Amino acid sequence: MVDERFLMHRLQSTSLAGVVGGVLGGVLFFFRHVVQKTPSWDLLAVVGTMAVVKVAALAYFRTRN
Repeated sequence: MVDERFLMHRLQSTSLAGVVGGVLGGVLFFFRHVVQKTPSWDLLAVVGTMAVVKVAALAYFRTRN
């Protein structure tokens, strides 16, 4: 038995986890780039993909509601 509150909490926690993961990935990329002088381009690609998907989903849902 699942109610609306459970679904909204699951949605919010998943969204928060995605944002925190993206920010942490960006911080890790810049740490490696500035401090260790070895940029990890694959990490930047993952963070960039997360950002593009987030913005595209926001735009899509904004036009549909």
